[in-house]
Amino acid sequence: MEKMASFLFGKTSGKSRINRKFSIGTVAVLLILLSAAFLRLYRIQDYMTFLGDEGRDVLVVYNMLHGDLTLLGPAASVGGFFLGPIYYYFMAPFLLLFNFNPVGPAVMVALFGIATVWLVYRVGSEFFGSRAGLIAAAIYGISPLVIAYSRSSWNPNPMPFFSLLFLYILYKAVNRNKIILFAFCGILLGILMQLHYLATFLGVIAGVYILISRIYAGRAWRTLKDYFFVFLGFVVGWLPFLLFEIRHGFQNFQSIINFIFQSGDTGASARFFETIYDVFFRLFGRLVTNFPPPEQVALGAHPNMAAWYYATLILGIASVSIFLLKFYKNFRERNSEVSKYVLILTWLVLGIGLFGFYNKPIYDYYFGFMFPLPFLLVGLFISSMLTKKIGKFLSIGVLAILLWVNFQGIPFRYTPNRQLAQVEEISRFVVDKTDGKPFNFALITGSNSDHAYRYFFTVWDRHPLTIENPQKDPQRKTVTDQLMVVCETNPCAPLGNSLWEIAGFGRAEIAGEWNVSVVKVYKLIHYK
Repeated sequence: MEKMASFLFGKTSGKSRINRKFSIGTVAVLLILLSAAFLRLYRIQDYMTFLGDEGRDVLVVYNMLHGDLTLLGPAASVGGFFLGPIYYYFMAPFLLLFNFNPVGPAVMVALFGIATVWLVYRVGSEFFGSRAGLIAAAIYGISPLVIAYSRSSWNPNPMPFFSLLFLYILYKAVNRNKIILFAFCGILLGILMQLHYLATFLGVIAGVYILISRIYAGRAWRTLKDYFFVFLGFVVGWLPFLLFEIRHGFQNFQSIINFIFQSGDTGASARFFETIYDVFFRLFGRLVTNFPPPEQVALGAHPNMAAWYYATLILGIASVSIFLLKFYKNFRERNSEVSKYVLILTWLVLGIGLFGFYNKPIYDYYFGFMFPLPFLLVGLFISSMLTKKIGKFLSIGVLAILLWVNFQGIPFRYTPNRQLAQVEEISRFVVDKTDGKPFNFALITGSNSDHAYRYFFTVWDRHPLTIENPQKDPQRKTVTDQLMVVCETNPCAPLGNSLWEIAGFGRAEIAGEWNVSVVKVYKLIHYK
């Protein structure tokens, strides 16, 4: 502890201080990474999400690994369009490596999450100093919301890693004037566009940052050249999806743009500042201070919540204020370091500001391209306070409180959902009750889909027959003698249900019903 305190507060001098800082800093980074790895990988199979969307993804990847390649990626959760297939290709080696166990892609996401912790340290150290980098990485590594999105396989979840890497390489490209780096940025942007449509915000941020940097350096003439090589790289990174789009008239790309900027019932100007304030607070509240979703909290009825809320707001404002002061100082002195601050400022202003034009619900995972930003700002704030005698005790207290508050929300402190094990158990039970004979399958549910169950049926080579309509199947060859129904709702009445898989089976009677895990399973046969 003494050595760590010495590193943080600096009481040594000369070569010994440099060596000590190097050794202690290295140990600190390793401890942070080991902690982050533990928080993301511990009992990941028990806590990971495995519902319809996850089942759909592993089913697609399973088919890819058996020769059915695709140029189309996952469907967006809202908007009625599709993304590119790059996430499926990321998943493929991990699904294969884990012998088709769906936990493999979840481990892949966890590894991206661990790498992001290191990248936060790297960027924070290079931009604001090693102390800021360590503090930012330490808080990022333990943030419950960040951890939650690092423990399940879902296409937006690697966004923080690729977003921060994209901006970091962009900074290097602008300051080194390397064509290859601009092209690499374009490739990363193409990948990001296939992970989540809000990567378009990063495209705007990159374009503005390049323009401002070139004008500031008196090289405005280079802007179009930089844009050109970023665009070339983007075409390469987006190529799999681009090929699909070319064949289909760019329908998905048009849908993405319309979905993001299309006006809803309320005009953008009416809610612009309200949205910006909400996004600003949630960046610090949901990510840094583990504040509950504001819509679930009545501040007036809970004084502790109100104190938590305003403390979060003060932390956010203070962090941005310290950043702006340092930015102004570097700008006034025409310091070469100003480029770093321009990048962060552009990321902050446009990242939040563009949400003001977004007229639909904003979910926490939409901030994926900004996840590292508030941690970098808080790291800068705390490390700046450490350099002042009066601020040392305050900064130590703030850091201790942040670590404690975030630790309280660590996911595996709570009972695991065991969704993967439950789905596998239910699927196995369904297969066992078919007695090795052909069967049809139906799922009665609220908002889930049956892909997770069908994934295990596929892996076990026990595919249920899909009932076709009479026009396609006039002889009803796709209708078997038994229909297995899984009910995820309670109460559940499978007889006479309007679901096509049940209605298409025809008049039926119940041959058996069982409680299995958290659901009820029915076996229907034709009415005699």
